[in-house]
Amino acid sequence: MPVGFIGAGNMARALARGLGEPVLASDGGSGRAAALVGELGGEALDNAAVAERADLVVLACKPYQLDAVAPALQGARRVISLLGATPLAAVRSALPDAQVAKAMPNTPVEVRRGVTVLADESDMLDEARAFFERVGRVFELPERLMDVATGTVGVSPAYTAVIAEAQIDAAVKFGVRAELASEIVVEGLRGSAELIAARGYDTLAVRREVTSPGGSTARGLQALEERGLRAAFGEALRAVLNR
Repeated sequence: MPVGFIGAGNMARALARGLGEPVLASDGGSGRAAALVGELGGEALDNAAVAERADLVVLACKPYQLDAVAPALQGARRVISLLGATPLAAVRSALPDAQVAKAMPNTPVEVRRGVTVLADESDMLDEARAFFERVGRVFELPERLMDVATGTVGVSPAYTAVIAEAQIDAAVKFGVRAELASEIVVEGLRGSAELIAARGYDTLAVRREVTSPGGSTARGLQALEERGLRAAFGEALRAVLNR
């Protein structure tokens, strides 16, 4: 049976594209559900029909909409909640007859290179893990750390895009064509990430391999440190956590 999406926004669309199969989907009147099934196949339905017909229901609406949509979802039996800042207890209370898992994926699930963090107190944990392994890597954390996952994993595509933009802008400023700068920087980020993974996620080892004392990389890193790169990321995570 198809997966059902309650909400058809950016995260639902990315996940559905990564799964690459027909879906059942609903929305609040935006037309996104129809667009999604037009792309992947399936049906755009109301919330109750999605809950009744889908084998697995993915809650991808806005967190504040939980109480409003819950009455129509009582037919759901297996639910994965993508609702940020919404405890498992709240979803279980709203859907008392359903098994509920809590997940924080990021949008690279669209290209099956996503990172998903599951709350390890989730119901049907093995099933949820297998589901998200279809679209990337899966990790588990205590639910109390899921907001940290949001501020680390969920924001990663946007932060990486900003880092890329900053490097591209710098290269353009010093004479490289924008189109070429974009390819150079993005491919450099892609290769660097794969190298770090190949080194067992030892970032220090990778940094040391390209940093000679007094060399160009050392000078660049010093400039980044002096301008507060690490502190900026710490403050960014603090800002995410301070809702």
